[in-house]
Amino acid sequence: MANSKNYYEILGVDRKASEADIKAAYRKLVKMYHPDLHPNDANAAAKFKEVNEANEVLSDPQKRAAYDYELDHPGARSGGGFSGFGGSGGFSGFGGFGDIFNDIFSGFTSSSSARADTQGEDITKEVVLSFLDAAKGCTKEIRYTRNEPCASCKGTGAKNGTAYKTCDKCGGSGQVRYTQDTLFGRTIRMAACDACGGTGKKIVDFCPDCKGKGYVRKETVVTLNIPAGADTNSYIRKKGYGQASANGGAPGDLIVVFRVEPHKIFKRKDKDLYVELPVSFKTAALGGKVRVPGIDETFEYLIPDGTQSGTVFCVRGKGLKTRTGTGNMYISVVVEVPTKLSREQKAELEKFDADTDAKQTPKIKNFRDNVQAMYGQDPYKV
Repeated sequence: MANSKNYYEILGVDRKASEADIKAAYRKLVKMYHPDLHPNDANAAAKFKEVNEANEVLSDPQKRAAYDYELDHPGARSGGGFSGFGGSGGFSGFGGFGDIFNDIFSGFTSSSSARADTQGEDITKEVVLSFLDAAKGCTKEIRYTRNEPCASCKGTGAKNGTAYKTCDKCGGSGQVRYTQDTLFGRTIRMAACDACGGTGKKIVDFCPDCKGKGYVRKETVVTLNIPAGADTNSYIRKKGYGQASANGGAPGDLIVVFRVEPHKIFKRKDKDLYVELPVSFKTAALGGKVRVPGIDETFEYLIPDGTQSGTVFCVRGKGLKTRTGTGNMYISVVVEVPTKLSREQKAELEKFDADTDAKQTPKIKNFRDNVQAMYGQDPYKV
């Protein structure tokens, strides 16, 4: 086989898969391995490229037919086998078989031999945000160094952006056609023009500022308006603020990935906020108003009497305000037991406990009853 990769295995489909099956598998894998979700992950980038390569072949009927033929006839294109079909003749008796392969194999090379005015590489930057900046939204200025399109030549590499001529070898297409006679007939391969590097033009006089490269190394400053609700691994893409193309194409993009610092009071899940609120034994027992911190300011909340430690109250509309809606706040009550009591306080608590009726502490009573039923004795009287 000319290509040892099994594209069906890469996409996770069998050879009888329909176009819809291939399309669905491709979409799933592209979302899984997209570089935006895995910045600076070489393995994910390689897998993403492999998935795209497999889809490019299997989603095109002609390319898929040629690929399937290679799977069924290993070594066919290299001249191995088929000796019983009439030697080196060229399938003249099979009605245009060479023309079919001419079309198929030229299709395989067309995407890789496209003219070289490709987009520049993306740049990924991580920006650390405080919890409140991410929650409320903010403006950040990003400074970084990149290959910026040369302003003097507008990225062409030619003096004044005009000192170039059309390549006489490729006629400005950036591609040249190579023809080869093989066992299957005549094959055509398209490749980037070696005379102009695939740009379709030759520079007559180089730009003095970029020396013909089409870009200059420069510090770039970008102001980002970060919306409320940004979270760790969310990102903003600034189109055209990546690396300049070395071949006159559009620059890449700047991808700013956020990392949100933890907060001492708040935790979050999507748009919802979570607060652990310590209260005194008195407040939990008798109830009362407490001050609860919010994103912008504190607010008053009434704790009902008899509130147990671990009770969670939901306050609607006190979560994060984002473009997709406003979340809720969940207040988890923690009853703090006082420590280092004085002799008088201990005596008061002893009296309080003695005066407490079992109906006032149903969980304790239920526990005692269950233990007594299990062991036949009251755990508090052992």
